[in-house]
Amino acid sequence: MDKTIVAVFSTRDEAENAAHEIKNRGLRMDDISIIAKADDGALEEGPDSDDFVNDNISDGVTTGGVLGGLAGLLLGAGTFALPGLGVIAAAGPLAGVLSGAVTGGIVGGLVDLGIPEDDSKQYENYIKQGKYVFTMQQSDDKVDEVANVLRNYGASEVNVY
Repeated sequence: MDKTIVAVFSTRDEAENAAHEIKNRGLRMDDISIIAKADDGALEEGPDSDDFVNDNISDGVTTGGVLGGLAGLLLGAGTFALPGLGVIAAAGPLAGVLSGAVTGGIVGGLVDLGIPEDDSKQYENYIKQGKYVFTMQQSDDKVDEVANVLRNYGASEVNVY
């Protein structure tokens, strides 16, 4: 049975380097998602300056600026305005879930991955603080290897659910 691994990184480079190492080890990349708070100044604004565009793109400049090489490495990247959180950038399977989120947002998406609601709220707080939340589903036999890679590349917190 697959487990969900969640890690918190302080910088984009740490998260990106960890994802590249996972890829270099030949591990499954399809189930990696990375979520970060977008820099509002880098986003395209809609006609009203308070309305940000949910660009829902796969390789756009906005997401690329926030997630760097991760946007090209992971599928389904985009930026999304979420109530109570502002504009976030996400890549991977959670990007699709979040693009349609009106209620639940990040917490709801993480709960859907099997992460307890209280922990999901803490991860949302990390995103609000400007950190990068990395999630990955992986088979039981590879969980320890992935967790070690994440720690070795600077994750401040690594949990398995």
